[in-house]
Amino acid sequence: METNFTSNTQSAIRVENLVKRFDNFLAVDNVNFEVKTGEIFGFLGPNGAGKSTTIKMLCGLIKPTTGTAFVGGYSINYQPDKVKEIIGYMSQKFSLYEDLSVEENINFYGGVYGLRNQHLAESKIWILQMADLVGREKTLTRELAGGWKQRLALGCAILHKPKIVFLDEPTASVDPISRRNFWDLIYSLAEGGITIFVTTHYLDEAEHCHRLGLIMNGKIKAIGSPTLLKKNLEAFEIYEVHCNQPVEAMELLMYQSWVKETSIFGMAFHVSTSIGNEGRQAIVQTLESSGIQLDRIDLITPSLEDVFIHYTAERVGSG
Repeated sequence: METNFTSNTQSAIRVENLVKRFDNFLAVDNVNFEVKTGEIFGFLGPNGAGKSTTIKMLCGLIKPTTGTAFVGGYSINYQPDKVKEIIGYMSQKFSLYEDLSVEENINFYGGVYGLRNQHLAESKIWILQMADLVGREKTLTRELAGGWKQRLALGCAILHKPKIVFLDEPTASVDPISRRNFWDLIYSLAEGGITIFVTTHYLDEAEHCHRLGLIMNGKIKAIGSPTLLKKNLEAFEIYEVHCNQPVEAMELLMYQSWVKETSIFGMAFHVSTSIGNEGRQAIVQTLESSGIQLDRIDLITPSLEDVFIHYTAERVGSG
């Protein structure tokens, strides 16, 4: 008799002490989190943070070193084949066959998912309409622009109408308009009850997720809604500084004990301080005493970029 290894029906994904080592390299370090059913969960982190390794373990593509996870109620350790049956997975490179037409790619992936006859025909119509590819059925995939390939790849990943979809950096190689259109599709899927797990390094995209998990060096640094993560940063005073020597000013400030982070923002830079209302005057005195001309300093509301820098930037002097 087939065994379902978890009784938790509220979570589409539950990760418990997940670890992945490649020889001496620790790619994922004791990760724990849950993704709710119908949620758009964003996995945010710099390149090499452990995002793709985590998603491949959750999809049953690679085995964890230790720990486990349950996807749709199935164990990635003991039931990886069942996991693969109930999910959709879209990789960074779209996994399409360039020498096949749009329709031939759909037919191929429909066969992979076991769709036949009427079921395949109905799914094909649904995907072509969803991806706005009606009339392009005979077009070779290699002739499609990046945004069209992206939508086709998503369509092929969800042909079998999975309840959980994993998207690994799905907008990394497309233009801003295609990215926006793609997120419209993601919202549409989520509204239909599909759980979306998406990795990204675009902060504007992360704002659209219901919740975010921030990962750095294989460790989860924070989890919460974009609003909550920004609110948690309000314990620090953050200032935007305009001056005539921003690089020199940042280097000077980053070594002050009361400064948490500094980061470039266009022609200005942000400074996060830990001394409350005294932060403004401390910044002014530090810069002016070093001969740096201060043009403007404003107390600002934390942005998601400030959150990202706070949780993922390497601290000065850290190992």
